[in-house]
Amino acid sequence: MLSRLFFLLCCSAVVLSCQSPPSNEDPKKQADPEALKTQNESPATSAVMPLSKKWPQADSTLAGLPIYTTFDEIAPLFEQDNDTTYVINFWATWCKPCVKELPYFEALNTSLQGQKAKVILVSLDFPKKVKSSLIPFVEKHQLQSEVLVLLDGKYNDWIDRVDPKWTGAIPATLIYKGQHRRFIGEAVEDTNELQAAVEEIARR
Repeated sequence: MLSRLFFLLCCSAVVLSCQSPPSNEDPKKQADPEALKTQNESPATSAVMPLSKKWPQADSTLAGLPIYTTFDEIAPLFEQDNDTTYVINFWATWCKPCVKELPYFEALNTSLQGQKAKVILVSLDFPKKVKSSLIPFVEKHQLQSEVLVLLDGKYNDWIDRVDPKWTGAIPATLIYKGQHRRFIGEAVEDTNELQAAVEEIARR
């Protein structure tokens, strides 16, 4: 009789110990459905806000002109996602067709004042020519459009990132607003051609 009673007491102790939570864990927290929801939520299903592309910051400036050493530094210029129309022209002072069409871009820049549009002239002048040729040229002609300097001579590494159709020849112009783009891989005839291209993109 005593042995049977002792056996029943031992079984009761084992059952009670299995049902008790560990002493260092709060049972309320373990049963909280909100806590379980947070723990089980996959990062892939969380809402992620898109990152806006910041305007590229230049390595340095020379006579007020921003200088970019590599295309990666200037790449955000081609990835702005807003309601502004960007007109980006690649040129150089040694390129006669480039110099010939610059007045068209200057006239376009003047006509777009007050509108959500921006004309940018990206100089591809050789590094040794920036100080001796580019700066005097900009000052002599008093260019009002924004002038940037790109010194990355590895053209084949980055021209496709501007437009796959670009052979690398200049002058070349990219006009875009958000995802709508038009690439012109040759010199433009006049300001009217530029204006029409800008209006076509701006309407979209």
